[in-house]
Amino acid sequence: MAKNDQMPEVDFVKDGEIDRRLLQQIKFVERQNLVRVTRLNRMRKNARYTGFLLGGIALGIYGFSIYSIKQESFLDDFDEPEVTTNTQ
Repeated sequence: MAKNDQMPEVDFVKDGEIDRRLLQQIKFVERQNLVRVTRLNRMRKNARYTGFLLGGIALGIYGFSIYSIKQESFLDDFDEPEVTTNTQ
C-alpha cells in the first residue's frame, strides 16, 4: 500500500485540546485493532497452510491412482477367442 493511500496522521496537541478520556479510548481501540489484525493474519496463514496440505493430499491421491492403474495388466493379457470350424 502506498504512503499516499493512507489517511494523514492526526496530531491532537497541535489540532486542539482533547479530553484525556477520549485519548485513552482511542489508544484502547488502537490496541484492540492491533490484536484483531494480528489474529486475522495468523488465521490467514493457517488457512493457507491448510489449503496447501489439502491440495497436496489431493494431488498425492491422484498421482497414486494414476501410478497404480499403470501397473494393472489384466487387460494386456486379454486374447480374442480362437475361431474354430466344425469339420465333420
